[in-house]
Amino acid sequence: MPEGGGVNEPDHALDAVTFGEVMAMFVAGQAGPLEQVEQYRRALAGAEYNVAVGLARLGHRTGWIGRVGDDPFGHYALAELARHGIDASLVTVDPAAPTAFQIKSSAPGGEPRVVYFRAHSAGSRLAPSAAADARVAGARHLHATGIPLALSAELRAFAHRAVTVARGVGATVSVDPNLRPALWPDRRTMVRAVNDLALRADWVLPGVAEGEVLTGRREPEGIAAWYLERGVRLVAVKRGAQGAELYTADGERWSCPPFAVEAVDTVGAGDGFAAGLISASLDGEPREAWLARASAVGALATTSTGDQDGLPDRAALAALVGEGVPR
Repeated sequence: MPEGGGVNEPDHALDAVTFGEVMAMFVAGQAGPLEQVEQYRRALAGAEYNVAVGLARLGHRTGWIGRVGDDPFGHYALAELARHGIDASLVTVDPAAPTAFQIKSSAPGGEPRVVYFRAHSAGSRLAPSAAADARVAGARHLHATGIPLALSAELRAFAHRAVTVARGVGATVSVDPNLRPALWPDRRTMVRAVNDLALRADWVLPGVAEGEVLTGRREPEGIAAWYLERGVRLVAVKRGAQGAELYTADGERWSCPPFAVEAVDTVGAGDGFAAGLISASLDGEPREAWLARASAVGALATTSTGDQDGLPDRAALAALVGEGVPR
């Protein structure tokens, strides 16, 4: 297939597809400095993987594209993808590079400390391919984050190619900036790279602090306007304990207060928000209902120590939202 187009009309084999790096994660079994922790619980982490799990739990046909090492962590990731019913047929097992991992502190109700071990990982070696083009072209929606952009030139090329293919077949594209300054050489490079991808999306989903870094504007309305003025069709700004706001290029605006839950670990809340927003879109819900579902899934994601454990199925989502959720 020539670069930049030529993809046949999709058959929508998947509702949504995403890509990135999945990591083994070891969550501290006790509070305190990580160097003093004696026991850890094993899990998986990765923003895009979290979104895929969230969508699969809500009954959507979901795919994840990536690379893992031919090691225990990689085989664990493959088993978990299968357990969640996520299409992993385009996950490559790399014999020459390891699966990344991270350790996370226990911080009940707050922001935990996370330490990454991901340099030269298998996940960073994901590159464009004809098979990946076909998988993206067969999905109704593509979700991307800013994290892969920081990991390698190959992943940056993959991200931009995936957006080109998705836009070429009329699929919607969302980008969650998911800023990770520690992965970038400097702030200016990070902002330029993330916005280069975000401005090619239909939807951009920044947190309010991320929005200020990326646009120089502090208020949600100003952050949204910066992207809408440059061609993005929808911007959802996450405000943490103050809820979230949704703006469209048609001049529509909605807000949603936070849902009351007992937060245990805030990591993964933004990924749950993205899964909820995409889910509502895939279900054909009116836009005024998108924000409530996104906020509810994001809130439920904070109710467990694992990045995916709190992500709801339809029944749990309906119980929090207080009304029926289409199946």
